[in-house]
Amino acid sequence: MPRINRLIVACAFIAFACVASTTTAAEPGWTNRVIKVGQDRVVSDATNILVRPYRPLHFYGNTVRRMHYRGNPMPTPRDLWQTTRQLIVRRR
Repeated sequence: MPRINRLIVACAFIAFACVASTTTAAEPGWTNRVIKVGQDRVVSDATNILVRPYRPLHFYGNTVRRMHYRGNPMPTPRDLWQTTRQLIVRRR
C-alpha cells in the first residue's frame, strides 16, 4: 500500500510540475508595431529598454527584456506565438 501512495504522490508532483507556470515579474506587454514613427518613436526612445513593450522582430530589445525578467534570453513557444499573432493582427 505505501508503494501505491508514493506512486500517486509522484504522479501528482510530475503533473503539477508540467502545468505550473513560472513566476515572472510584471513584464511589459506586446505591441504590433514593428517600426515606430513620429511621436511613438520619440516616446519609445525616451523610455528605458526594460519597460518598453515587446515588439515583433526586435530581437535585441526582446532578448534584453527576457534576460532581465526571466533570467533566460531564449524565447518560449508563447513568445513565438505572440510574435506571429502581433504580425497577423497588424495586417488586418
